[in-house]
Amino acid sequence: MLLILIFSMKTSKYLLTLAFLLAAYDTSAQTQAIYVSPKGEAGALGDESHPLQSIDEALIRSEQISGKDTLYIKVASGNYYLDKPLTWTKSPTHPLVIEGYGQEKPLLSGGIAISNWEETPQGWWRCTVPEVVHYGITFEQLYVNGKRATRARTPDTKWFFITQSSENVAYRGSGRVPVYATQKLETAPGTLQSLKKINWEDTNISALFYHKWDNTRKRIDYAQVDSGFLFIHGTGMKPWNKITKGSRYILENYKEALTAPGEWYLDNNGQLFYIPRPGETIATATCHAPMLRHLVEINGSRQDKVKGITLRNLSFAHATHPMPIRGNEPKQAAADIDAAIMMNYATDCHIENCEIQHTGNYAIWLKDDCSDCIIRHNYIHDLGAGGIKIGSTIQHADTLPYTHDILVENNIISHTGMVYPCGVGVAIFHAHDNKVMHNDLFDLRYSAISVGWVWGYAPSPAHHNEVGYNNIHHVGWGELSDMGAIYTLGISPGTRIHNNVIHDVYAYDYGGWGLYTDEGSSHITMDNNLVYACKSGSFHQHYGKHNLIKNNIFASSIFYQARLTKYSDEETPLSFENNILYADHAALLSGLWAECNVKMSRNCYWSTQKIDTFKIQKKPRTVYETIPMKKWTKMKDKHSIIANPYFKSPETGDFSFTSMRTARRIRFKPFDTTVVGVYGDKLWQAKAIMSPEKREAFRQIVVQKEKTHSAYFDHVIH
Repeated sequence: MLLILIFSMKTSKYLLTLAFLLAAYDTSAQTQAIYVSPKGEAGALGDESHPLQSIDEALIRSEQISGKDTLYIKVASGNYYLDKPLTWTKSPTHPLVIEGYGQEKPLLSGGIAISNWEETPQGWWRCTVPEVVHYGITFEQLYVNGKRATRARTPDTKWFFITQSSENVAYRGSGRVPVYATQKLETAPGTLQSLKKINWEDTNISALFYHKWDNTRKRIDYAQVDSGFLFIHGTGMKPWNKITKGSRYILENYKEALTAPGEWYLDNNGQLFYIPRPGETIATATCHAPMLRHLVEINGSRQDKVKGITLRNLSFAHATHPMPIRGNEPKQAAADIDAAIMMNYATDCHIENCEIQHTGNYAIWLKDDCSDCIIRHNYIHDLGAGGIKIGSTIQHADTLPYTHDILVENNIISHTGMVYPCGVGVAIFHAHDNKVMHNDLFDLRYSAISVGWVWGYAPSPAHHNEVGYNNIHHVGWGELSDMGAIYTLGISPGTRIHNNVIHDVYAYDYGGWGLYTDEGSSHITMDNNLVYACKSGSFHQHYGKHNLIKNNIFASSIFYQARLTKYSDEETPLSFENNILYADHAALLSGLWAECNVKMSRNCYWSTQKIDTFKIQKKPRTVYETIPMKKWTKMKDKHSIIANPYFKSPETGDFSFTSMRTARRIRFKPFDTTVVGVYGDKLWQAKAIMSPEKREAFRQIVVQKEKTHSAYFDHVIH
């Protein structure tokens, strides 16, 4: 700048020009801004007319500017390929806003563009990927024309089944699970015919196994095709989620599995093959392969948090999570899978109006000791695992702080679990005083929102969390079991789940619940929720203490409306008051309601088949008793009634009232179900509407498994 100043003194014209440019960086200017554009140049002035070429250079430039006013890095529309994550280990010298401008959100990609395709005789596309040839870099996802392609797999849809398994423990160690073991998995021999010509010295075939509520991903060491044997190794199988008879699996990542449009395969020599979908052409295709694990890293320290960073109006894409050499062991909620945007020891950091898509992992993780951060108005979709994680999965000494006061509001989270089906839409682990409000969550393979990370009655740092006004639907897709649209764990005083609308939850086997208080969930309030059209039931409490279930509508689920399991006679597991239970055909209550010390009062029960008895489970669990309503109210459920609640159109998902006379009898307070989900302009709200094709695909899954009950999923969802 000194050389420019000397030159500029020759004429007043140049001096005035310099003064104007310097004003952009002067602390007295109203707005400080550095501009970035794909058409910019390294070393440019960084104003709107002379933008820089990279965000990294803008960040370096920003540290050289004095003053305390907010500094803006303005990013023009276009593609920016990151060779490393945007990283902060300390607070910027100014409050910093990195924001896109222009007609399109600028794309910050952690991938590479794939080109130079040629067509093979059979109509496939083929190219050589230089990064694989020269650097040995590989990838596990591919995106063609903005759509996730399928890594070559067999079968192309559904899955195969294990018929038997055995394990040889090489080293047990001292823990509950052996440290190292090998497993022999038996399957129908005919399912392995595509492996007949495999060269096991030059292949990386992997398998995805489905357990009840999580998944194992492993490389296949060897296969005896004619016998139907598969061999894998790693950590010993967990007793609660073994790969055993009836376990489902798919095989991935070998050329012989490349059979269907939209599938791809990358060999060890860098040859990439792709079978195009109808309408795709080499001339117009845009293809990306992810390379970076993280796109953003904010890593402060416990003593010095990173503060004052806002990411706004940006699009993040193409983050990966390579499978470790020994595979991924099963983990509920894909809890150990990281995220495209990672935050540790961050405060007053915000992500606003961004798009996060096409990942092999989660989208965002506010992990260790983050606070006062906002995740608002983001479109988060097409994710390898889940959407947003809050808090650490490791519980530490009580004197150390946990993540707290995070607001997740007005976001759309959809199409999750594409690599790790057990990923969760929003997961709160060891964290407190967080709010998850007014979000739309749909098209998820496992639970939509999970709160708490302690099983049983041990102390838990997850408390005073609030989940309200969320619109949650089309969860499960018949892939995993034991899930809840909103799922809780452990002692959680002050936690409230309220004013959510939940529908269309469908599990593979058991446990497609709407609200699910599991494993010691205690001191939780669930009120003013509308839950309907779930597989197993609208509400289920496994075991817990002192939960308040009040003023909810539980309706039209396939097997029952509300369930209580695991006997407890010492504590009050829950208070169940002022709720409306509505059944088209199924049971109203199921489980140990009569045996447990439950406080029940002023509930309304109604069956369109005019059932006026309750099928109540007793000890032992195989014993059931049918109890007339009059007897039931005397022994347990005081002031409750069997009466038509006068819903307007429950068969189409409209549970507003045509008359309040029944609701008034049980002191039910109506709540507005039309104000849930995202808010804002019409285009934003329209983005939260799932396509009719997706709805029909979900319905068909239900129809195929529940042929006698499929009519309950024919409703029109608003």
